[in-house]
Amino acid sequence: MTLKRIACALALLGAMFPLAAQAQPAAREGAASAASKGASADARKRSQDAPFAFRGIALGITLDEFRSGSTVRATPLGSVPVCETDVQAGALGMRLKSHESLTVACRWAHRGDEGWAVSQAVVDGAPAQEHVLRFARVEGQSALRLYEISFVIDEVTAEDLRDALADRYGAPRLVTQKASSSGAMPMYVWENAVSSITLCFLPGTRNGTLTYLLKGSDAWVKSVVRQWEACGADAG
Repeated sequence: MTLKRIACALALLGAMFPLAAQAQPAAREGAASAASKGASADARKRSQDAPFAFRGIALGITLDEFRSGSTVRATPLGSVPVCETDVQAGALGMRLKSHESLTVACRWAHRGDEGWAVSQAVVDGAPAQEHVLRFARVEGQSALRLYEISFVIDEVTAEDLRDALADRYGAPRLVTQKASSSGAMPMYVWENAVSSITLCFLPGTRNGTLTYLLKGSDAWVKSVVRQWEACGADAG
């Protein structure tokens, strides 16, 4: 082989190695992207069979499970669940109910220098303006179960959350409702077999309401209210 041919061969090998080095990261990125898409598809498939959960707090859990768990999604640090069955409820402007009540609402709260105050739930990394978790007794069961979680959030958080939910659960169903003279209310709805998530943009303020709801809970709660009316106000 002549010196000229040897030089050409070495130059060709030098050109091939950088291309191979570039191909390896590209292959890894492609594999990671495929794995990520596969994981998202698996998550969506699993979500069809189980109630939606807000940051690990699943619809359908009992009040005891909610209160005994260490999952607190609120600020400041040290916030705890306070429910209408707690003596602190009155200080937070909530109704005080007995432990035999058929429906119970809870909020996260903290104790400051001036007593108890409502905390701010953290939604998509930002403090919510309002929040409440609602529990009711299923007919034939003694346990109170979580059927609704709702929040009021600002417009920027609502828009970010809409994109995040679409990435996780797929494209939502868009429903637009007329809100008198103040304009339309676009509502984005994600559903599975047993629950729904609704993100609604309010006209005027453009704040958003975020609601996690068990399907059929409206009829369920009306049934509970009828039970309460039949049993008398002392039942809760």
